Order: sequence, then structure tokens, then C-alpha cells
Amino acid sequence: MASLLWKAGLASLAVIAATAYAVAQMPGHSGMDNPMVPGGMPVQMHERMMKMMQDCMMQGHRGMHGSTTGQPTMAGQAAFGAIQEVVQILEADPTTDWTKVNIAALREHLIDMNEVTLYAAAAERALDNGVEILVSGEGRTLQAIKRMVPAHARELAKLGWNASTDDLPNGVRLTVTTSDPKQVSKLKALGFMGIMAEGAHHQPHHLVMAKGEFPMH
Repeated sequence: MASLLWKAGLASLAVIAATAYAVAQMPGHSGMDNPMVPGGMPVQMHERMMKMMQDCMMQGHRGMHGSTTGQPTMAGQAAFGAIQEVVQILEADPTTDWTKVNIAALREHLIDMNEVTLYAAAAERALDNGVEILVSGEGRTLQAIKRMVPAHARELAKLGWNASTDDLPNGVRLTVTTSDPKQVSKLKALGFMGIMAEGAHHQPHHLVMAKGEFPMH
């Protein structure tokens, strides 16, 4: 889009330049009544061209670099940005019941996500019809594993996979299988973190949790 705007602007400038040159060659377009800039172009025409060039450059800059307001648009930290987005949604909803809102619960869940994503160990074993994954950790990571993995297994069933978990002293065993050979290949390719990222329930889940309408896990 930015490229099209830039090309359109250049085309417009070319037309104006050609017109200006033709006008400059016509009798009656010189002297004190029609002052010229160096090169023989009328001052008014030159000013118009400069204005259009500036506008064209600004459009191209916006298209390539986003906002030109001089204000940052990124929250700076993913969990902070997720919370900020949810708060803005709640503030824009006139039906929000602020006596039930629980942003602290959402924060704890995002900490769980961080622990499982970055610090959980995942030992994967390929099965003929899927994968078996031993997810383990210590301390806060272990707590996050035991909350998140079994809960996510229930969501995987909605995708048509057979998912189950077994509690282990240091984590959880996650088993995901399918009768579809193509899906078996997909499961093996996704691995633990890819499987955990499957499904479209994460964002709605965060909003419901922040509203205090869903138990944290």
C-alpha cells in the first residue's frame, strides 16, 4: 500500500512538473506579474510542487514506519501488554462489573504461562498414533505445569485429538493421540510447546478470567 501511494505521488509530481514547464514557456508568464524561481518555473507552481512532494514523502513514511505521532505503540513487555489490552476492553464495556474483576488472577496465569513456556522441561516420545510428553519442573514452574497442562488437555479434545494427563511427582505426563495419520505427523512436528499453543481459547480465557467469571488455572 505504501509503495502504491508513493508511486501515485511521483506520477502526480511528474504531471505537475510537465504542466509547469509548458506554462513557463508560454508568453505572459514572466516578469514582475509572474515571478519565477531559478529554472523558469512560476513561484506559485513551485510552491505547489514542494507542498505535494512533502505530502507524498509523509505518506510514504507513514506507510513504511507506522505512526508519526512520536509516541511509542508497544507496551514493552508481553505480559504487561496482555493485561493492558484486557483492562482497555473492560473499561470500554459499560456492563463490566468492577466488583468481580480480578486482574491479579490474570497476572498469576500469565506468570504460569511464562514458567511453562521458558522453564519447563519436556521429554517427548513418539508413539505410532501421537506423542507422549513428560513435562517436569521445580518450584513455581512445577506449580504452573500442574495447573496448565491438564487444563489444556481438555481443550485439545475440542480439536479432535485424544488427550490425557497423568500426575507425576515432578510434573505431568501429557499423551496426545489421533487416528488420522496426517494428524500424527502434525503432533510430532508441533511437540510440547506447539501443542500447548493450539486452539483459539487463550485470549477469550484471559478476558473471562479477568472478569472474575472463571477459576484460575
